[in-house]
Amino acid sequence: MSFSIHTASVPVFKQMLGALSAVLQKAETYAAERKFEPSALLQARLYPDMFPLVRQVQIASDFAKSVSARLAGIEPPAYDDTEQSFAELQARIAKVLQFIDSLPAADIDAGATRDIVLQAGTPREKKFVGQAYLLHYGLPHFYFHVTTAYDILRHNGLAVGKKDFIGTY
Repeated sequence: MSFSIHTASVPVFKQMLGALSAVLQKAETYAAERKFEPSALLQARLYPDMFPLVRQVQIASDFAKSVSARLAGIEPPAYDDTEQSFAELQARIAKVLQFIDSLPAADIDAGATRDIVLQAGTPREKKFVGQAYLLHYGLPHFYFHVTTAYDILRHNGLAVGKKDFIGTY
C-alpha cells in the first residue's frame, strides 16, 4: 500500500481542529459558569513571550489551510486575523474545515512530489518537496499550536484531558 499525503494530512487536520473546537466550546462554558470575562482565557499565555490563545488558534488553523492548499497546488486563502471571541474562533475553524474539505484528494496526493517554496526570494526562503513539507514542517508546526492552545486552557483550570485533545477518530 502506498503512502497517501491526503490521508496523512486532511483527516489529521480535521480531527485535531474538531477537537480544538470542542475544547474551545468547553472553555467558553467554563468562563460563563465562573462568571469571568472570556477575554481572560482568549488573551491568556503560557509565558510572556508566547502568543495568547486566540493567536495560537489562528496559527493552527492557518497551518491546516495553508499546508493543504500548497499540497493541492493552489495558493492558500488569506484570512484576516481579527478574531476576538470564542464564536469568531469557532467560525474560523469551521471556515478552514470547509476549505480543506473542498480540496480534491487527488490534488493533495499529487503534492507529495511537488516543490514547495515558502517566502520565495527572501533570505529565509525554505524549499521542500511535498512529503517532507508535510511531515517535517507543516504537521509539527500545526501540532505545536494546537497543543499550546490546549495547554493554555488546561493551565487556566479547564478540566480537559487527553481524550479532549485527541478528539474523535
